[in-house]
Amino acid sequence: MPSPARDARDLHLQELRRGSVAYAVLLRLRRPGYGYGLLADLEEAGLAVDGNTLYPLLRRLEKQGLVASDWHTDDARPRKVHLITPEGESVLEELTRAWRDLDACIRLLDAPATTKAE
Repeated sequence: MPSPARDARDLHLQELRRGSVAYAVLLRLRRPGYGYGLLADLEEAGLAVDGNTLYPLLRRLEKQGLVASDWHTDDARPRKVHLITPEGESVLEELTRAWRDLDACIRLLDAPATTKAE
């Protein structure tokens, strides 16, 4: 039976990943990609995402105007190809600044103390 600490850890990890996956998808969609290829690229980068997470996220990003999608029917099997929009690029720039600022804060807090707290 899971412990309360394990449940809390799992909840916090899930919350941390939720925003990170959207950020990673926007980064990756700077070049066109279809769902299955996105899943493979994210996994190859070390961020394994389930299709049941990715596809609703893509629909949500499209509804928000951050991603555009188009059906490519040149192949035997039609594929929906996704690409970040100019609005998505603008949001991505802001997310990148926020990510870097947050990373700097976390690194500062995680650094060994050089003086004793009084």
